[in-house]
Amino acid sequence: MTNMKNNGIKFGKYFKKYRLANVMAMIKNNSKSPLICLDDCKGKLVVITGATSGIGYAAARKFASKGADLICINRNKERSEALKHEIESEYKVNCDYILADFSIMDDTYKAAYNLLEIEKPIDIIIHNAGIYLTKRQITSNGIEKVFMVNYLSSFIMNYILKDKLKSQGKCRIILVNSEGHRFAAWGMRFDDLDWSKRRYSGLKSYGTAKLAELLVMIKFDEYFRGSGVTINAMHPGAVKTATGQDNGPLYKWFKWNVLDKALNPVSVAAEALYYLGVSEDLETVSGEFFNLTTLEEPAPPALDVENARVLWEISLKMGNLNG
Repeated sequence: MTNMKNNGIKFGKYFKKYRLANVMAMIKNNSKSPLICLDDCKGKLVVITGATSGIGYAAARKFASKGADLICINRNKERSEALKHEIESEYKVNCDYILADFSIMDDTYKAAYNLLEIEKPIDIIIHNAGIYLTKRQITSNGIEKVFMVNYLSSFIMNYILKDKLKSQGKCRIILVNSEGHRFAAWGMRFDDLDWSKRRYSGLKSYGTAKLAELLVMIKFDEYFRGSGVTINAMHPGAVKTATGQDNGPLYKWFKWNVLDKALNPVSVAAEALYYLGVSEDLETVSGEFFNLTTLEEPAPPALDVENARVLWEISLKMGNLNG
């Protein structure tokens, strides 16, 4: 029988903490529009991962339209060049890019150290890159791919940059998270993060990665407290993105003909990201989860401080980082 203490699953503990009121609040919040920030951000430096499509692309245009300089971290050179030309021509700001595939550990390190070498302060970091898979894939480093791209890559980058950001005295880190973290309803399976012991589930794998992101946010928030650096997570709303393009034709057909037709444009998420990144109302708010711009309580497993500490140590080892 699996040892629940070792793998982090705590059925009884979490079951008692679930509240119908929180579920009803989530449903209500899903119908709300984001708050709008009218302030500009001229001269600020904004880093966005996965900026050539979807939410990242809409966010890049939104921040650039308000005067921000950009560093976009993307996989594809041609699309990055096209984005750079589009942004710089239309908005007269700087739009540089770093090429990195976040399923590759070395690329993740390269992106982080490139940012570390920048002399100019980084004002906002938006961790947006993500994938959804219906079949289990393992990276060259032996890590389940969704976990690597959606969670571990942002953990590695934040960890490498944490001292630089703290020394700046100000920065806002925004994790594009998801209500999907609720799919990992009973917490992290620390004994099976690569899904070798269970039948793979796309929803549960995605939920696990998003839950992990919320858990380590607790630890990063502790580290940054009082420094002027904040870290928050947001559900970007039910918006149409290119997520899932690595899946098979059946999933693509279902997404195109069913899912996408009920979704909002990505501009909704971009407006929320801009508010979270720029609004003075959130200058000292940190360690919180937002549904767009509405403060919301995440699922009970995302508030488990003990598991946050366990995951932090596991992530340091998985990312080959010194504790």
